[in-house]
Amino acid sequence: MKNYQTIVGIDVSKLKLDVTLMQDALANQHHHFVVTNNEKGLKQMIKVIKAKKIELTTCLFCLENTGVYSMPVSFYLSNLKLEYWVVPALEIRRSKGIVRGKTDKIDSKDIAFYAHTHQHKLQLTELPEQAILKLKLLFTEREKLMRAIKLLDTTKENQSFLPKEILKETLSVNRKVLTLLKKSLKEIETKMMEIIKQNQTMKNQFDLACSVPGVGPQTATYLIITTKSFTAFSNWRKLACYSGIAPFEYSSGTSIRGKTRVNDMADKKMKSMLNMCALNCKRVDTEINQYYTRKVEEGKNPMSVMNAIRCKVISRVFATINRGTPYVDCKKYLN
Repeated sequence: MKNYQTIVGIDVSKLKLDVTLMQDALANQHHHFVVTNNEKGLKQMIKVIKAKKIELTTCLFCLENTGVYSMPVSFYLSNLKLEYWVVPALEIRRSKGIVRGKTDKIDSKDIAFYAHTHQHKLQLTELPEQAILKLKLLFTEREKLMRAIKLLDTTKENQSFLPKEILKETLSVNRKVLTLLKKSLKEIETKMMEIIKQNQTMKNQFDLACSVPGVGPQTATYLIITTKSFTAFSNWRKLACYSGIAPFEYSSGTSIRGKTRVNDMADKKMKSMLNMCALNCKRVDTEINQYYTRKVEEGKNPMSVMNAIRCKVISRVFATINRGTPYVDCKKYLN
């Protein structure tokens, strides 16, 4: 493990960055300063660090994952080839123990302290390739359009309760907007497929994932985005945990014996998509259908069995990716 001489804790907000330089975690003297959250501010941050006669290569930059607000810092540090660590905000918050009050200055110090005391967990962050970032943005826009189409489609319900002469203008506008949104939706899906086809690795992974029964194009695309082209998770069990479909025991001593269940901390979108995959898989895959029927007849909770099918789906996807060949239904070859 590399011995970093300086930890740079960065508290990210929309307009500014609170930065704390920590060289000795036990000392009370830590240098704090504020810069703007743009390229000019980031250049100033590097200038301040150099003015302290600190070698940039001996620094570990640590910041919370604040979505798009933390992207300028990530891009800037990546371009300079500096080592940085993006940590989930919840993980840092829970590591702080009992706290009273909150300021950005204190938060930046806490982030630096977390990086100093948790270096055994260090996983340096690397930006995904541009194709995955483009896919992620387009997928997000697709989700917005889907919600808008679903919402505007409810206008038709008024036809059963209101006269045509009252609804005429509203329905006319509604149809035009829905037509435009559906056209935009097709354009986004076309562009997403173009990006996938232009990248041979992603194209192969997309085809392999779609070969698994129950997995459709959108789920395959989201799997590529979430796993950063199947590099972010070393095995399917870690993805199952991230997706909120891995069951965990809840017990303590001899008196507390809770049910083994999944945790709420999850990628809800991934969980929802895997649920649809499991339902489709149960419908089209004879082996999975028989498995579901057998387990339910044995007295298993149907939702628990469906969760096991979700795990089977992603384990199959990872198997095809690792093997490099499409899914094969072996039961077809049994007499």
